[in-house]
Order: sequence, then C-alpha cells, then structure tokens
Amino acid sequence: MQERIDRIVKILDEKKAENIEVVDMRGNDYLASFVVVATTLTARHGVSLLDELKTTLKPLGEVFLGSEESDEWVAVDMGDIFVHLMSENYRAKYNIEEFLKSLKKASF
Repeated sequence: MQERIDRIVKILDEKKAENIEVVDMRGNDYLASFVVVATTLTARHGVSLLDELKTTLKPLGEVFLGSEESDEWVAVDMGDIFVHLMSENYRAKYNIEEFLKSLKKASF
C-alpha cells in the first residue's frame, strides 16, 4: 500500500501539485483507507494531473473506479485510495484534511 501511495505522491509532486498531504483513514468508518489531497495551480492542472495518474498507474495495475471533474476540484476513486485535487480556494473553503482528521478522532 505504501508503495502505491508513494507513486501517487511522486507523480503529483513531479507535475507541480502543491501541499500534497496523505491522510491514513484505516481503522475508521470511511470509504477509503487513504486519502491524498493536493492543490492544483489552475483549473486545467487538475485534469492534467488526473490524466498523468491514469497514464502512469494503469499499466502498473491500478484501477480507477471513477472520477468527477469540475473547474475547481477533481475527485478520483481508486477503491481503497481517494485522491482530491483542488484549487487553492476550494481547498481553503472545504478544508478536507481537517474534516478527515476530525472523523479519525471521533472514531476513537
């Protein structure tokens, strides 16, 4: 699992995503074991990052169950890993990392 997470983070970092954070949700009542959150530079940047993830990871056996795209946010469902690629404004507005961390605290 860690190798998969590391690959995702490396791709995002190499393609200039910012403030990449991984939240471990194992042991909590959440849909995925890990959530990767990153800030995009522009609206098109998020779609470009998604394309790069698919191009690089599908040949390695990664499965992409679905994705949702908007101008401000790309959400990727890889089964046990979710990836959220958000504009700086959306990331500040929704503060998904804090939400996830609060779910972890509530589970204990």
